[in-house]
Amino acid sequence: MGDADAFGKLELELRRGVVVLATLSQLRTPRYGYELRQALAEQGMPIEEGTLYPLLRRLEAQGLLGSEWKIKDGPPRRYYALNGDGRKLLKRLTEAWQGMNGAMERLLKE
Repeated sequence: MGDADAFGKLELELRRGVVVLATLSQLRTPRYGYELRQALAEQGMPIEEGTLYPLLRRLEAQGLLGSEWKIKDGPPRRYYALNGDGRKLLKRLTEAWQGMNGAMERLLKE
């Protein structure tokens, strides 16, 4: 396996670990899928449709998101937002991320 292959696979593993947190962070207010993808991409976290939509369905099935269909200036769109359990999980994951991020900063200084 070449360096490029190894890097690509390991980078993908790192991204998988933060995609959920990134997605939850942008659902404090209701957003539909395309709008959510744009918001994530604008902040440097592009996510493919084939990753995002299954993730949204899984998070909703886990009881972390609510969703509803709305018609606003165009076709019907499904809007997703954090519910109470989702907000609690976002808070806990954010704290865990900040702790790990701080530890990694210290480790990588050496």
